[in-house]
Amino acid sequence: MAGSSAEHAPDYRSVLSISDEAARVRALNEHLSTRSYVQGFSLSQADVDAFRQLSGPPADAQLFHVARWFRHVAAILGSPRAPAPPCGLQASRGRRTQPPWSPPAGSEPCQLRLYNSLTRRKDVFVPQDGRRVTWYCCGPTVYDASHMGHARSYISFDILRRVLRDYFKFDVFYCMNITDIDDKIIKRARQNYLFEQYREKQPQAVQLLEDVHAALQPFSAKLRETSDPDKRQMLERLERAVRLAAEALEEPARRGLAGEELDGRVQVLLEEAKDLLSDWLDSMHGSEVSDNSIFSKLPKFWEAEFHKDMEALNVLPPDVLTRVSEYVPEIVDFVRKIVDNGYGYVSNGSVYFDTVKFANSEGHCYGKLVPEAVGDQKALQEGEGDLSVSAERLSEKRSPSDFALWKASKPGEPSWPCPWGKGRPGWHIECSAMAGTLLGASMDLHGGGFDLRFPHHDNELAQSEAYFENDCWVRYFLHTGHLTIAGCKMSKSLKNFITIKDALKKHSARQLRLAFLMHSWKDALDYSANSMESALQFEKLLNEFFLNVKDLLRAPVEVAGQFEKWEDKETELNKSFYDKKAAVHEALCDNVDTRTVLEEMRALVGQCNHYMAARKAARRRPNRALLESVARYLTHMLKIFGAIEEESSLGFPVGGPGTSLNLEPTVMPYLQVLSEFREGVRRVAREHRVPEVLQLSDALRDDILPELGVRFEDHEGLPTVVKLVDRDTLLREREEKKRAEEEKRRKKEEAARKRQEQEAARLAKMKVPPSEMFLSESDKYSKFDENGLPTHDTEGKELSKGQAKKLKKLFEAQEKLHQEYLELVQNGSVP
Repeated sequence: MAGSSAEHAPDYRSVLSISDEAARVRALNEHLSTRSYVQGFSLSQADVDAFRQLSGPPADAQLFHVARWFRHVAAILGSPRAPAPPCGLQASRGRRTQPPWSPPAGSEPCQLRLYNSLTRRKDVFVPQDGRRVTWYCCGPTVYDASHMGHARSYISFDILRRVLRDYFKFDVFYCMNITDIDDKIIKRARQNYLFEQYREKQPQAVQLLEDVHAALQPFSAKLRETSDPDKRQMLERLERAVRLAAEALEEPARRGLAGEELDGRVQVLLEEAKDLLSDWLDSMHGSEVSDNSIFSKLPKFWEAEFHKDMEALNVLPPDVLTRVSEYVPEIVDFVRKIVDNGYGYVSNGSVYFDTVKFANSEGHCYGKLVPEAVGDQKALQEGEGDLSVSAERLSEKRSPSDFALWKASKPGEPSWPCPWGKGRPGWHIECSAMAGTLLGASMDLHGGGFDLRFPHHDNELAQSEAYFENDCWVRYFLHTGHLTIAGCKMSKSLKNFITIKDALKKHSARQLRLAFLMHSWKDALDYSANSMESALQFEKLLNEFFLNVKDLLRAPVEVAGQFEKWEDKETELNKSFYDKKAAVHEALCDNVDTRTVLEEMRALVGQCNHYMAARKAARRRPNRALLESVARYLTHMLKIFGAIEEESSLGFPVGGPGTSLNLEPTVMPYLQVLSEFREGVRRVAREHRVPEVLQLSDALRDDILPELGVRFEDHEGLPTVVKLVDRDTLLREREEKKRAEEEKRRKKEEAARKRQEQEAARLAKMKVPPSEMFLSESDKYSKFDENGLPTHDTEGKELSKGQAKKLKKLFEAQEKLHQEYLELVQNGSVP
């Protein structure tokens, strides 16, 4: 740093007094030539004043002292002619200070909003305890195989849970129950037990027919009383199947036949009439079943099957699982406190919730979710269960809307001791007691299927808030939409359902999940060939993109070569990438809108594919780092959604779910060597014109490698692309390609045949001499002239001039055709 500016400052007064700017600049340059220039020199006010009078640096190279100082002053203070900045950096002897700084305005971050059934709108999600989220989800009633309706709820909630946990970084505590005490379970377990006993007795054909006819009588009465069209149709199908099986057995039984054929028909009838006979047996002997283990065996089996199905669907297990059978003491205590709080009453050994008392109490409201359904007796009775809607049970209630907290057990039902006598829990109280025990007086989230809103969830809310004496047991209620099958209502009771195991035989867990991701979690979803085809196409689009990026990344490159100069196309794609990420974030904030997310992902992949195709057409490699960033982002999002099960840094893993071996890095080096060797062989075969070798090379690509899950893609002038793809996918692609080629060949042959027919028809027409062309049309004409031209119609009337003129033109055209034919014959062109 130079010394003080006061010691070396020239006398500027004479310079500043010069009116002509050019002369003033020359004088200033002379003064500055005697003054040393050091970067960072402190400026005096005289320095600043001298340069403020200049409009800009001089263009004359001889005035370089002025030009150099002008730039120096401008760098420190901005344009010398601009007003002095109001900051600490002034032309003074004091220490320079930084100018003031202010943060950018930025934009308002979007907040997560969830569709809350309690308000029927999207509400900003605010957990009660910081980032910790408590969540209770209604689990299955385990009395039969899990079906796609279950998959709809549990995959959807799994996606929501993963997004909250892995994207929004909430600390989610997820609790789910298993309902293993319920009217459906009791009835099914009892019926299964009685039917198996009946089957073990091996009834003779005559006895079986007699029993089936006896069972058909109450069944037919039930059918006549059924008004629901779907249920009636199901019962009619069952009755028809039973009657046909019975008729097939009656004739041989009447003749007293025996042997394998008769035994086979007995077994067919037993199977067809199982439901019908089970109902009949239960009506007669159900009250005799008293062993509690009979009622626990069935739910244990189906619970295990449910967990297997959830694992196969890659649904995360809950943090805690509750079973009703394990929480009976807590349920009894829960019911007791509701009674003590004045909202429950005992009647004939059962305990009921007093909906009128609750609704009229200050601070409480009954029917928060579906107030318009309050009083719907059909829905209320379905909620009570088939075994709990007898006239006797209904008469025990103070109000028809009251519901059972605890049910006095009848003969043929499991029971537990309690202050009101032996009984069993009501359906609604089970979730309240288990969730309340684990999550306390208020939880953040409660989830279930749309059909559970009323009465189940409304009753849960009422009895829980009666227990805790609050009005906020659940802050946000989430309900997943219905699932239909090819547009038809799905119902286990109507036997119109597809099990999860059957669905997984047709499509992978990832494909099912993608189908669900392509729809809003709260809206109805149609499980059909069309919806699954959309999921398959989306999976294929992403997989091909991942495979192309992997191939690009495998190409050898120097370390420094990984970082390539970005041109306009890269900058444009990168901007689009960030725009898409922002759109994805907004969609996830908007009620976890995965449908929009997948559309944004699809668009991003489309842009990347367009970019790669343009680079390929220009014989240039795409930017590795940019495409890798996109691919890793997409992989990350798919992992969050649970669509990628295994540890995979990029794309869908190869090797199948549950396999510890990561196939790709293991086999790819060998496949790369094989690909390079094959390229060399093909090059030599082309140079030496050896088609047999080229055919073998094609057979390796088209027939052998697909069987191993390997795809070789040949591109003119570029290295072969090597991809590991699911074997079934490749075989399906091969069959589709063969079908397409066959269809192309068939169309080509059809076109050739039509051309031949047209040529044959034309040749046949050419053969006819013009004098004979009209003679065969006796149905139109009766007389002809010497050249064969018609003169009269069939009625003997002479043809008009217009008709004759038209026929003359046809005659002349045929003359030309026939002459052409004669020339072809003469030249030997026609056999």
